[in-house]
Amino acid sequence: MSNARFTELVGNLPATVPFVGPEAHMRASGRAFRARLGANESGFGPSPQAIAAMQAAAPRAWMYGDSECFDLRMALAAHHQIAPENILVGEGIDGILGNLVRLLVAPGDAVVTSDGAYPTFNYHVAGFGGALHKVPYRDDHEDPAALLMRAEQVGAKLLYFCNPDNPMGSWHSARIVQRMIDAVPEGTLLALDEAYIDAAPDGTAPPLDPEDTRVIRLRTFSKLYGLAGLRIGYAIGTAPLIAMFDRIRNHFGVGRVAQAGALAALHDQAWLAKVQAELAAARQGLSEIAANNGLHALPSATNFVTMDCGHDGDYARKLVKELMSRDVFVRMPFVAPHDRCIRVSAGPPAELAVFAETLPQALRNI
Repeated sequence: MSNARFTELVGNLPATVPFVGPEAHMRASGRAFRARLGANESGFGPSPQAIAAMQAAAPRAWMYGDSECFDLRMALAAHHQIAPENILVGEGIDGILGNLVRLLVAPGDAVVTSDGAYPTFNYHVAGFGGALHKVPYRDDHEDPAALLMRAEQVGAKLLYFCNPDNPMGSWHSARIVQRMIDAVPEGTLLALDEAYIDAAPDGTAPPLDPEDTRVIRLRTFSKLYGLAGLRIGYAIGTAPLIAMFDRIRNHFGVGRVAQAGALAALHDQAWLAKVQAELAAARQGLSEIAANNGLHALPSATNFVTMDCGHDGDYARKLVKELMSRDVFVRMPFVAPHDRCIRVSAGPPAELAVFAETLPQALRNI
């Protein structure tokens, strides 16, 4: 008998990894990727100011980071014109989601999400014994009306909604999202994941209302700010809700170098605008590559493009395998009918050129 006596819940969970990382794939193949286009990172890199700030902070990495992330919270508050008490900084959206589920979900509590939406959220819910209730997408978009109806039916403690959406790249307007917030059932908290909001067109995010008890909004420095390797994101919510995280969060979970990099990145909005322009060009380039190879690029408000392969999930899985065998890292949605698609990050021109070269080779080999 092992000395480690696992809880019954954990002992019965499957060994699940929501996403197999690119490094694991490279270890398996023994080769480096020629194009890293599967993790929705920003291949355009972080702001030079952020790099300089991290370099300056590195000699002080022997010290723990500020447990209150004070300077970054003050800067985020000024940036969004809200109070710092309404902001939580954490280890990326993934880390914040884990703590949010821990705050709200006891074994058996109902949680609602879309079937095929962000798997890491589902991973956290399973880890705390929540009962997941899923609704299908509608026309490659998450379905706000269906999500609200299911939340009402099951008495959901938590409702997860991503806008813009991963994995399809689709989005709803701010007007529709606000209507969804207004209709959240009593006793349900809406977790509005806005990881890709910096890539979205104007009019996608409703105005921030940090006093609204119906919603917590989640944002990140991992996407267009180019700091995925630091694991730093933040949440915006009511002050009482944000304060509750202090009871369970890892107070020293965000390191000193990460805080310095995020603070400098936030201050360099000119770099963010430059990346947004590069991203728009990359999305257009991916759309053209798709069309040239008989695929259909779905409209995207994210830093990736989802491509409809025109066949079933088995076909798309074969295509991903063929691309990976040519050292091109891409991913695909997991759930039908979305698994007819592949998902390709909007990267820099050199990586898109590799994708353009290898895609027809891969298609010919299916």
